[in-house]
Amino acid sequence: MFFVDTLEFEGLGNRSYLAGGSAAAVVIDPPRDIDQVIAAAARRGVRIAYVAETHLHNDYVTGGPELARVTGARYLVPAGAHVSFARTPVADGDTVPVDEGLALRAIATPGHTPHHTSYALTEDGRGVAAFTGGSLLIGTVGRPDLVEPRLTEQLARAQHASAHRLADELDDEVPVLPTHGFGSFCSSSQAEGETTTIGAERRTNDALTLDVDTFVTRLLAGLDDVPAYYAHMGPVNAAGPAPVDLTPPRRADAEEIASRLAAGEWVVDLRSRVAFAEGHVAGSFNFEGEGKLAAYLAWLIPWGKPVTLLAETPQQIADAQRELTRVGIDRPAAAATGDPAGWVREGERLASYPRARFADLAGVRRRGDKAVVLDVRRDSERAGGHIEGSVHIPVHELHGRIGEVPDGTVWVHCAGGMRAAIAASLLDAAGRDVVAVDDGLDAAADAGLALTSG
Repeated sequence: MFFVDTLEFEGLGNRSYLAGGSAAAVVIDPPRDIDQVIAAAARRGVRIAYVAETHLHNDYVTGGPELARVTGARYLVPAGAHVSFARTPVADGDTVPVDEGLALRAIATPGHTPHHTSYALTEDGRGVAAFTGGSLLIGTVGRPDLVEPRLTEQLARAQHASAHRLADELDDEVPVLPTHGFGSFCSSSQAEGETTTIGAERRTNDALTLDVDTFVTRLLAGLDDVPAYYAHMGPVNAAGPAPVDLTPPRRADAEEIASRLAAGEWVVDLRSRVAFAEGHVAGSFNFEGEGKLAAYLAWLIPWGKPVTLLAETPQQIADAQRELTRVGIDRPAAAATGDPAGWVREGERLASYPRARFADLAGVRRRGDKAVVLDVRRDSERAGGHIEGSVHIPVHELHGRIGEVPDGTVWVHCAGGMRAAIAASLLDAAGRDVVAVDDGLDAAADAGLALTSG
């Protein structure tokens, strides 16, 4: 009998897999922090015999080289991937034995990258699982525009062909187990549901229901912004990432926090947006530890800028540190925990700003009071409908465009509140009067705010 264990990374919207039999296993697309993979194998009582990459990842730093080194596993990497470390190159059709009766077969599925490779786990020669990486996802495919703009249409066409190849070679009941699609910006659209099969995708996935020209047109029209930090992930993965250091960062006192802010470094408060709005260190930014911390902090921060973390508990710091290593932010410069009052120097006060609902904004407009409404959602979201008269600057562009925000009190909103909190903290740090709208966008119309589209 075989098993497949799923390791989920909600902050990045990705999954890794541990699959094998009674004695040995393979790890597919491992995370940077390999300790949890080793622990999963220990729980199963299996040896990690192989570590396999479906492609050079653009959205996170792999733990593949380090996991292979620590466990002695063979490191399988698509032969077409240009890397500068020792590995076992894998070509289409290559098969390796994983355990008794279990084997892993490489299937070339270019599209997400030119060298992308999926893997079929077979039991006694019969396909029992398909690890599709960034190729065939749940209801969609991996985006084809992360490698080189001149290759985007070519790769989109390759995605269509690759999806058809998987559907042609694997039985309908075979589970499809992708790496991306659960919130990852590597997905061309987000997955609907948690599980799928080849048969289900054959019936519903555009790549398998549309002709190639229609599919490519729709795919390219739906592509959204690419996180800025993606530009750094591929080169790091090609060079071979260094091992991570998850030891606690050194403690920062109020004087050091002030000094780091004065030096232009980033001080990031991981507390909830409610707690941050009520009282925070002036100049600090709010990226909730429970939100998509790694993706948005890595997207917004100038690459290489030192970051100091603030949180209520050491565990929150440790959790954030682990998540940030996955996107190449390896060591916080310092950290502080406890009561925010201890993060400011004697005689200084915590800063704050109000939170509100869309009903409050509607009341302000009815009274005729001036209010700058700032929408920080992505372009594709705004096109689906926005508050009439609002200004639009996506949150990932706001840090460099704050000067474009009109004068006056800024009521900032997104679709649910998390990104608005990030934006509100950026504006507050820049000295603007801000109100963070902590509400779902559906409530805007209910409150009587006029919405328009286009």
